[in-house]
Amino acid sequence: MDINNTPTKGNLMQIQKTLDLSRNGYLLMDRKRIILMNELIDLLNKASGLQDDLKKAYELAYHKLSIAAYENGILSVNDASTNVDVEDDIQLKVRSVMGSEVPEINYKPRPMKPAYSFYDNTVAIDEARIAFRRVKELLIQIAEVENAAYRLANNMQKTQKRVNALQNVTIPQLEGAQKSISSALEEKEREEFTRLKVVKRILNSKK
Repeated sequence: MDINNTPTKGNLMQIQKTLDLSRNGYLLMDRKRIILMNELIDLLNKASGLQDDLKKAYELAYHKLSIAAYENGILSVNDASTNVDVEDDIQLKVRSVMGSEVPEINYKPRPMKPAYSFYDNTVAIDEARIAFRRVKELLIQIAEVENAAYRLANNMQKTQKRVNALQNVTIPQLEGAQKSISSALEEKEREEFTRLKVVKRILNSKK
């Protein structure tokens, strides 16, 4: 940061103004950093819980799939899966969190419709289908949370750099310049006062 250290009252006033703005900026940036950190911690905790749920959902889904394959045969299960309609009812919105654009996924699953013969297949295929639908719902939630966490973490890192720059570089430099100029101006005032006293003494001696 370029600072004019010339000892003038104008420079001192300008440095004081810049210093006040820098201190206010530091407080705002630090508050932003704390808010982002709290948001990020909440998201990471949520992601951790979703990952646990997803692991259990996968285990259940593959267990149901193995039962369906055992009862109906792999070919029947494969035929049933290919007849299920593809669901693409996912709407993506964006919301702002302290300047970070994070995604919001709106997903409303369609009602399950018959996609295969009930006569030729057992209920195990329906159970497997329901279990894998749960897996998909959790994957959508995890994608939303992890993407938001990544964006918040990136914003927090940038904010932290600005906080560090203000705290460790900009503000100390300004405080140092303020002190230096103030000392120089005080010294000038003392010299001027001494000079005036000498002049006054000379004038008095001539009377």
